[in-house]
Parts: sequence; C-alpha cells; structure tokens
Amino acid sequence: MKFLLAFIPLAVIFEHSPSVPAGFRFAAAALAIIPLAAAMVDATERISHRTGPTVGGLLNATFGNAPELIISLMALRAGLIEVVKASIVGVILSNLLFVLGLAFLLGGLRFHVQKFNRHGARIQRAVLMVAAISIVVPSVFDNFIPPEMIDREDGLNICVALVLLATYALSLVFMLKTHPDYFVSEDTGLETGALPDSTGTKLAVAHLAIASAILALMSEILVGSIEGTAASLGMSKAFIGVIILALIGGAPESVAAVTVARRNKLDLTMGIAVGSSVQIALFVAPVLVLSSYVMAPRTLNLMVGNAGIMIIMLPVLLLSMLVGDGRSNWFKGVQLLSVYLLIALFCYFLPDTPGTSFFGS
Repeated sequence: MKFLLAFIPLAVIFEHSPSVPAGFRFAAAALAIIPLAAAMVDATERISHRTGPTVGGLLNATFGNAPELIISLMALRAGLIEVVKASIVGVILSNLLFVLGLAFLLGGLRFHVQKFNRHGARIQRAVLMVAAISIVVPSVFDNFIPPEMIDREDGLNICVALVLLATYALSLVFMLKTHPDYFVSEDTGLETGALPDSTGTKLAVAHLAIASAILALMSEILVGSIEGTAASLGMSKAFIGVIILALIGGAPESVAAVTVARRNKLDLTMGIAVGSSVQIALFVAPVLVLSSYVMAPRTLNLMVGNAGIMIIMLPVLLLSMLVGDGRSNWFKGVQLLSVYLLIALFCYFLPDTPGTSFFGS
C-alpha cells in the first residue's frame, strides 16, 4: 500500500486548488489515509509486544482519536456545532458496531472461537454505560427546562464534562496501576517474536506520532470536501456526520482492530475498539465542551435529541449482551454489523428538516 502515499501531496495540491471539485479532494484524502492507517497498525503492534495489549490498545486508541480531536477543535472554531456532535456520536457508533463487528466476523472466519478477558470486557462496558448516561442526562434535562433558563443547561454541561474527565483519569489509574491484572490477555496469538529493544520501541512511537500528524491533515482535507461530495449524492447531514465522517476518521482503529483479530489477539482488538469509544466519550467529548467556551462562537453541549439517545444506547446494550462470556465468533460480528447497517439506513433516509433534527438543540 506504500504507493498510496503519493496521494498525500496530491490531496494537499487539490486542497489549494479552488477549481478542483470536492469529490477529487475527498478521494485523494481518503486514499492517503489507507497507508497511514497501515503504518499505525504496524507501529502499535510493535509497541504492544513490549507493553502488553492493555497499553497497546490505549496507545492505538489515543493516536487513532487524535485526528477527531484536532478536526473537532477546528470545527468548533468555525461554529460547526452539529458536525462536532455528529463526530462524537459517529465515532462511538462506528467503533462499537462496525469496527468490532468486522473484527469479530473476520477473526471468527479464521478461528472457530476466539477468547478475550471477560473481566476487562465487563469493566469496559460498564464505563461505556457511564458515558452513554452522560449524554442521555443533558438530553433529557433539555426537555424539562424552559428556554429562559438556558444558564442552568450550561451549568449542567460544564459539570458533566468535569465528571467525565475525572472518571477517565481514574479509569486509567485503575487499568494501569491498581488493577492491571483485570486486563491480562487471554488471547493465543500465533506470533511470538522477540520483544523489541528500547530503540525499536522509541522508533515505533515516533512512527505513530508522525502518521497521526499527517493523518490529521488528510482528515481535515477530507472533512472540508465531504459535504460538497455528499450533497451531489443526496445524502442527509446525519448520514454524512455519523456514518461517513466517522468511518474515514476511524480508519486507523478499523485496520488495527481487524488485523490483530485475524491474528487471534482479541484482547488488543477490544482495547482498540472499545477503548477508543471510551476515550471519545470520557475525554474528547468533555474537552470539546470546555474548549467551546473559549474558542467557539457558541457553546457545545452534549444534547443529541431522541434519535441520538437511541443510537448511543443501543450499541452499548448490544455490546453488553455479546461480550459477557469472554468468547467471540463470526456470527457475533454479523449481529453487530447488522445493527450498524440498520442505523446507517436510518441516518441515510432521515430528512434534513427542523422537525427531524438528529442533534437536538
């Protein structure tokens, strides 16, 4: 896939050429993301050989979410609040249903049954439920207050953001310091190569950082052209933000999770896919909420409307039912992908009218 790196300068040239159609910019940036994602897969797996799947998954989730954070900050500055909300909801949805479903499916087609640490999975799904509740609470609260009491809504959003940041910090302490034994790997990967030395690990971290930086640039170009491209195809704004933007921005997690699942390393897959959703909900979302008070024309809240509540809660509930036994097979992947397809169809056919706003107020 290295030949696709040629699309990186091409995407930059297209971005600075006003006469180039949005579709060409979109295609060039999308193709450029593929080799960058592959480089992140390779670097993260080299690091995980030394650190273990818990830290490896955390690193991959962190670098994978960096583009979403950067792009969302830029969208905030431009006042594109709906785009930011769509990104938050879409990335969580994509990781829990599409990425994990595809990993379960392709891994299950190669191995009859795959095992992962069910104790760590239980903790992760509980944290995800906390994240889902944090979005549901402001959305429900909005239904109980009159418009003239908007200041109370702002106060609630700030408090929710602070609670989420504290929860995320404590979850890292729990995973990495006090209870790392809860996340001991149960996979039986076929590859048992020697551990990389410290120089190799530092080089892998450098590759991750460089690939993430370039990926952020490509994602920015992609976001700038995606609405123009999708408009010609008659897509709704909900479909653009929740499905297309999330899939492209989550390319590193998708490639990484599927690759390691095919190597029977499902604990690392869970760390990447579920860990990315946790990080988006508990870290990226509250950081964006707080940042909006200093850099955006109007503040960001976590209210997503009734449709958004449904789309957040259903994946978390489905995941809780499927991962409780610590075992996976290809049909569990089919179930996750089926729900993702149903939600994608809902977003595609949802009309762009004020009465059917996906994002709430």
